[in-house]
Amino acid sequence: MYKNYIFDLYGTLVDINTNEYKHSLWKNMAIIYSMSGAAYTPKELKKAYYLHLKDQTEKVPSDKYTTNPEPQIEYVFQSLYTDKGVECDMKLAEVTGRTFRALSLKYIKLYDGVKELFSAIRSNRGKIYLLSNAQRIFTEPEIRMLGIYDEFDDVMISSDEGCAKPDIMFYKRILNKHRLNPSESIMIGNDYITDIKGAYEAGMDSLYLHTNISPEIKGELLAKYKIMSGSLIEARKALFPDTDQ
Repeated sequence: MYKNYIFDLYGTLVDINTNEYKHSLWKNMAIIYSMSGAAYTPKELKKAYYLHLKDQTEKVPSDKYTTNPEPQIEYVFQSLYTDKGVECDMKLAEVTGRTFRALSLKYIKLYDGVKELFSAIRSNRGKIYLLSNAQRIFTEPEIRMLGIYDEFDDVMISSDEGCAKPDIMFYKRILNKHRLNPSESIMIGNDYITDIKGAYEAGMDSLYLHTNISPEIKGELLAKYKIMSGSLIEARKALFPDTDQ
C-alpha cells in the first residue's frame, strides 16, 4: 500500500469539455476587450492570443524546465490589453482569463467515485496531492467550485512551476518539496505519456485510467495498474482490495 497518491486532474478526476476554436468565443472576447478600449476583431484577437502564448512560452526561464516549459497565461491576457494602449493590472488579466475559460467551457464535472476514492485513501492514512498540467487562474477556481480543493495536501500546477508533465523536473518538484519517497508514491492519471511514462521516469508506480478524453495509446503502457474502463470505482478496488465496497 502506498503512502502518497499523486493525481492528475483533467481526464482523471474531472471530466471537462472546452472549445477554444469556436467563433463565438473569439467574437465575445473581442467585444469584451473592445468595451475596455482594446478594439479587436475576432480574427485579430485569436491571432494575437496565440502569438502571445507562443512568446510567453519562449520566455519561460531555462532553469525552470527540462523539456516542457509552461507559461502563465494571465500575461497573455494582459498583453492583449497593453498592445492596444490599455492599462491592465493582474486582477483584470485574471478576470479576463477566467471569462475566457467560462466562455470556452461546454461542461465540467467530477467523475463518479472521486470522493469515495479520496475517502479510502484517507482511511488508509494516505496523502493526496495534485500534479496538474494547467493554468492556476483556471484550475484553482474550478476545483474550488467542484468542492475538492481542500481534499488535497498540496496542489501543484504547471503554470506556477514553469514546467509541465512529463518533464522530470515537475515530478521532482513535488517529490522534493514534500520529501516523498518515490517507492511509496503512486501517480494516477489518464495520459500514458504525461502521467504514466513521466511517473515511470521519476521512479514511481502508476495507475492508468483510460477515460473519455485519454489520448490514444501509441506506445508501451508502463503502468502497474491499468483501468481500461476509466472507472474510479474500479481504481479504488485495485488500490484497496480489502476496503468494504
